[in-house]
Formats: sequence, structure tokens, C-alpha cells
Amino acid sequence: MNTQSQIIEQRRGDLVVSNFRMKSSELILFTTQLSVMLDSGVVLSDALEAIAQQTRPGMTKVVIQNVADRIKGGDNFSSALAQYPRIFNSMYVSMVKASEASGNMAHMLQILSGYLNADADTRKQVKGAMIYPFVMLMMAVAATGSLMFFVLPRFTKIYESRGAALPRLTQVLVSFSSLLGNMQFMTIAITVAICLGMFFCVWKQTTTGRKTLDWMLVHTPIFGTMFIDAVLTRSMRIMATMVNTGVSLLDALEVMKISCDNYYFQSLWAAADGKIRDGYQLSDSIVLAPHSDLVAPGIIQMLRAGEKSGQIGQVADKVSIFYEKKLANSIRTATSLIEPLMVMIMGGIIGTIAIALLLPVFRISTIIAQ
Repeated sequence: MNTQSQIIEQRRGDLVVSNFRMKSSELILFTTQLSVMLDSGVVLSDALEAIAQQTRPGMTKVVIQNVADRIKGGDNFSSALAQYPRIFNSMYVSMVKASEASGNMAHMLQILSGYLNADADTRKQVKGAMIYPFVMLMMAVAATGSLMFFVLPRFTKIYESRGAALPRLTQVLVSFSSLLGNMQFMTIAITVAICLGMFFCVWKQTTTGRKTLDWMLVHTPIFGTMFIDAVLTRSMRIMATMVNTGVSLLDALEVMKISCDNYYFQSLWAAADGKIRDGYQLSDSIVLAPHSDLVAPGIIQMLRAGEKSGQIGQVADKVSIFYEKKLANSIRTATSLIEPLMVMIMGGIIGTIAIALLLPVFRISTIIAQ
């Protein structure tokens, strides 16, 4: 029984570890440390042991130690990393496998570290652009809620005690405020909202839901351009990093397809992969693929020139740098447009409530005289 219990616990532990996601900062640090140590002549297993020892107790330490144990047991580094796909994606494993064949793992890990840093910076830029309107929206909701739940009811009591008829706009806001304070109504509203939320979560997992939401994401004004630039920046960076280090273009396309969580880009890269397997060049494959309009014609021309010169990796790197700058401009444009838009929305909501509160004040002398 004890042996069976230990086996069960071990399987549970393996399941927890395999489902663990390492922070991007921890993965970058691990890759950089390992690259430096291997470049200094330290044996791979010893380097992993040293990194595991200096890592704080936790799942990250367990993963690194498990990888070290697998290597000591005779596994390849790429095979050991492949046991944790939620941490080391197919790109990471493919590049490590290529470095095992070439015998230049330290340099490969250094390139991987540079890619991970650049990808993390891109994600931070996009998240930063999304945080601003979210914060502004929360401020608008907080200000509106304060006025509706605390300020408006006090004014209402004053007017009602005087028996004054409220203006139409004020009456509407008072009725809405009373409705929000009705527990029965709020219970029904929250229940309906939860049901709609559950339905939405199920619907967005369907093919129709994914296609609809991803189409909206790509074609949304302001944010659509920013999203396309972010996806192309990452895709071209993956292609440049993998092809320049000896990984095949087909493997790079497979990683590009997995890395972009958008139906239309996934369809684009999958179709391009199929065309290349049929004998087409990359540039022609993109042109013939569905949703090829997501890639600018100028980029396709640059890739075609890279194919003719045999420098597709270098061209992809230049394209990724171009799109990275374009993404920065898209983020600045989005921020500059969102700021006045959010100010107008907040001003409109709060201004309407303020006017509704002040309208009866214009007749305050008449109310007091009664």
C-alpha cells in the first residue's frame, strides 16, 4: 500500500510540474545563466545543478532539477525540455535540438535569450497600451458609482422632503439609482450576467465564436492595426531566429502558427506551410494563402528578394525590426487617440449626472419659499 501511495503521489507531482508555467522573467534568466555557464566551459549537467541550487524553492527549482536529473540519466537536453511544453515551447526545443547537432549550444542559448527579451518587451508594450484605457474606464465607473449611490440619493431626499417635482433628466437618474439599490432587481441582473458570461465563455471556444472574435480583433479601429503589427513582429522574429540558427523553415512556420492565438493568422501560416510542402516559395505561399491581406505587399516583396539571395533569415530579421518600430508607432497613435476619447466619455457621463443634480438647484429658491 505504501508503494502504491508513493506512486500515486509521484504521478500527482509529475502532473503538477508538467502543468506549471514559468514566468517569462525566470525563463529569460535561466536561459541567460545557462548560456554564460556553458560558454565558460561548464558541463551542461553541472551548470543545471548550479542554477537549481541558487534558485529559490518552488516549482521552477523543481523543473530545473528534474531536467538535470534526466540529463544525468542519459537523456538529451532537448528531450528533457520537451517534457515541459508549457514552459519550453516547440521553438525553444527545436533550437536546442539544432544546437545539439551543431555542438554550439552556448551561442544558441544566447540567441534564444535575445529573442525572449525582445518578445517580452513587445508584450509589455502591448499590455501597456491596453492598461491605460482599462484604468480610465475603471475611474469612470468608480466616479459614476459614487455619484449614483452616494450623492444622488441625498439630493433626492432633499427634493422629496420639499415636495418639489424633479426635472425629467433628474427623474430618470433617480429611477435608475433606485433600481440599482433594489436587491431583487440586482440579484436577477447578476444572475443573468453570470449566465451570459458562461454562455460567452462556451461560445468563444467554438469555431464560429473564435472566427467572430478574432475577426473583430483584427478589424477593430486603432487596436486592429496594433494587434496585426504585434503578431507580425513576433512571427518574423521567430522565423529569423530559427532559420538563422539552422532550423528548417517548415519548423519555423509550425512554431509561428502555434505562437499566434488568432484564427486568421493560424490559417495563413498553416496554408503557407502546405504550399511550401507542395513546392512553392515562401513569398508565393503567403500570396496564395487565405487572409494574405494581413501581410503587406512590401513585406512579401522583401521575403521574395531574400529567397533569391538565399538570405531569408536576415530579411525576416529586418522585417521584424521594421514591424517592431511600426508597432511602437501604432501604440503611440492608439494612446494619443484613446486619451481624448476616454476623457470625452468620462466627461459626458459625469457631466450628465452633474447637470441632473444641478437642474433642481436652479429652482432652489422656489422650493425653499414653499
